Amino acid sequence: MEALGSALGLAPDDLVAVRLSLLVASVATVASLPLAVLVALALARGRFPGKTLLDGVVHLPLVLPPVVTGYLLLIGFGRRGPIGEALEACCGVVFSFRWTGAALAAAIMGFPLMVRAIRLSIEAVDRRLEDAAATLGASRTGVLFAVTLPLALPGLLAGAVLAFAKALGEFGATITFVSNIPGETRTLPAAIYTLTQTPGGDAAAGKLVLIAIVLSLAALIASELLARRLASRIAG
Repeated sequence: MEALGSALGLAPDDLVAVRLSLLVASVATVASLPLAVLVALALARGRFPGKTLLDGVVHLPLVLPPVVTGYLLLIGFGRRGPIGEALEACCGVVFSFRWTGAALAAAIMGFPLMVRAIRLSIEAVDRRLEDAAATLGASRTGVLFAVTLPLALPGLLAGAVLAFAKALGEFGATITFVSNIPGETRTLPAAIYTLTQTPGGDAAAGKLVLIAIVLSLAALIASELLARRLASRIAG
């Protein structure tokens, strides 16, 4: 990373923003994946009252203005918010104005994309294969881990990478919830925004824009290649 920063002539603060973005995106993706699988499974296979409402709530961040999502996080997970105050009191976990809050905002904004990709992949699994495994004595949990999830693995991967790419570019909810603190919450998009507001910062902003494009494109290409390899292994 230092070599890349030196080659592009990035300032130390800009390099820190790139590292922080990668950390935030990685934590957001890994932390939200288990819940995304459960929600996608419920939407794909479940029959229960309120399913349509759950689907709407899950996809709400896609249609809400990001600043609204950030404001809701602030009043809910801020130090004076009911959830944030309880978490700090019992576990010492603080989200507001911390990088952990940036990861929370990124996870929520990318969650609908992850759930949708996983749900479509689960729905594409042939139910007859699951029924055959159950007929052979497999429990519902056994069918899930032996049949459903392995066959839906390309969708899980695609959803995770989409959420990771979304987290890299998240700005509105993040800056509303955790502000733009250098070294703590100033991620790559916030650093680009700051440079565009700084006289003479256009050149540095252009370099960070290039890095953002390369990282996002690399994530999408890696997702496509891995999904194809997994799909070919499953088919073979």
